[in-house]
Order: sequence, then structure tokens, then C-alpha cells
Amino acid sequence: MNSSTSRREFLRVVGAGMALANPLLGAKKKSVLLFTKSSAWEHDVVKNVGGKPSTVERAIRGLGAKNGFEVTATKDGRIFESDDLYNHDAFLFFTSGDLTKKGTDGNWPMSALGKQALLEAIEHGKGFAGVHAAADTFHTQPDPPDRSNRYIAHGEKSDPYLRMLGGEYIIHARDDDPRLQTAKVIVNDAKFPGLEGVASPVSFMEEWGSLKDFVPDIHVILTLDTHSMHGECYQRAPYPVTWGRQHGQGRVFYSSMGDRPETWEDAFFLNLLAGGIRWAIRDVDAQIPSNLQAAAPGYAEIPPKSPPED
Repeated sequence: MNSSTSRREFLRVVGAGMALANPLLGAKKKSVLLFTKSSAWEHDVVKNVGGKPSTVERAIRGLGAKNGFEVTATKDGRIFESDDLYNHDAFLFFTSGDLTKKGTDGNWPMSALGKQALLEAIEHGKGFAGVHAAADTFHTQPDPPDRSNRYIAHGEKSDPYLRMLGGEYIIHARDDDPRLQTAKVIVNDAKFPGLEGVASPVSFMEEWGSLKDFVPDIHVILTLDTHSMHGECYQRAPYPVTWGRQHGQGRVFYSSMGDRPETWEDAFFLNLLAGGIRWAIRDVDAQIPSNLQAAAPGYAEIPPKSPPED
């Protein structure tokens, strides 16, 4: 190797080190794409009212500012067929319904190719974080109005999106049950990022979705203690409500919490969500061995079918 080659290699190594050490010289913040399209029920916390960002968007931008990641927010499903998709390190979904249909909020849907591009991007290393109704998205078909197909365990035949996510929403309690209930949440992994110092159980008010078709390899972080809850959908053993899993090379995090505006101001939830996002974008690491059977032995139970709502 001659002296000029050695000098070029030296400058390359030094320049790379400086770029990592000094953000102004090339280090790039991680980027999270927040997607909040509602093809089915549109939750109040994702509505943009009067041209102002939604409750969820404001909270996620706050977490980004605090934890050093950038946030791009959209309800336009066409982004999943654009080159911009690959500029993001992770995708954060608070969505509902079949996102390939325009549906409730009237925003542009993603195409079937866009859905496939999303799943492939995660499998090849992009991160994913899902909140609340993200499990009420892309139900295994058919999904009739009486929700009868949701009370069947489809296992490996579940929609590919749900297999990536790790579970599927069935239904939540109705107002006369009541819909919002304070329940005990069991912390199965107090070492997961964002849960440092949290004692189990945690008392938390939420609209708790009853979930099923858990992928066997999930790492359960939080379990819902159903024993004192009201409503047919909770007539079952405790089941996972927050978890992480590896999908190919990508990291996937999901929490069923997030329905109430107050939830998006709650320190317990926000710290947990920040930890899940940071883990998904590889800012922090965590051990996520499969623990489904140990954490929730009755996870496969499906509650009695509720009659359809009027």
C-alpha cells in the first residue's frame, strides 16, 4: 500500500468516526413514520380537528423530541408504494380496518402492493410499533358484521399482517359493562425499556380489547388480569396486552393501550411506548425470549361470543 492510499484510508476512518461522534457531520437521527389511517372506527385520539395535529401525533412528536428520533405523520396509504418508505427506521400504527379500503376517514388507502412492501420492509430489518387498534387492523377474512370469524382461532392462516403483529383484536366491553375499566396489569418483564422501577401489578384504566391468535414466539411484557373485570369478553384467563417479537430481521412491539386521551398523558404508558419505539429502531436492546406459555398459560382461551351491537 503506497502513502497516498494509506492517507486516504486514514482520512476515511477518521471521517467516519467524526460523523458518528458529531451529528452535525453526518450522523442521522432515526426516523419513525406514524400512520393513523382509519378504515374502520376512527378513534378520537387520532382525529385531526381544526387542522391541528391529533392527540397521538402530539404525544409521539413529544417522545421523539425527548428521545432523539424524528417523526413523520401521515394518513395517506400511498406512502407504502413510495421510495420514502425506506427512509424510515420504523413504522408506528394506530389504525383500524382493512387499510386497502378508503373506509371511514376517507383518506387514501394503501394498495395490496403497499401492504406487501410494508411487511417485507419489516422482515428485512425495519421496526414496527403498534398501539391499541393496530390489532383491529387487517382482520382475517371474511370479517362479517357479527364478528363471528374473530372468535375462531386461525393460527398460521391468520392475515399476514396479524402474524407480523403477533395477535388479533376480537372485541371490547360495551358501555354497560362498562367499556372503560380499571384493571390490574401484570408486569412480566420489568427489565424491558421504559419499565424500569415499575412495580407489578399496575392499576390502569383503559378500553381493553380482548385479543387472540397470539403468535407462539411473542415475548410477553404485560398481561391483563381478567379476574375482576366485567363483560363477556373478559370471561377468560389472563392474556397478553403488550409484547415484543422478532419478525425476520425486524423488531415488532405492540401495546393494546391507547384509547383514552388521558392515556397519552400518562407517564407509565408513555415511558413504555418510548421504550418500545426505541427498541424497534435499535436505539436500545432487550432480551425477548418467547415466554407466552409461562406468562399467560390460558392465552388460547377465546371468550363467549357477544351478540352484535345495534
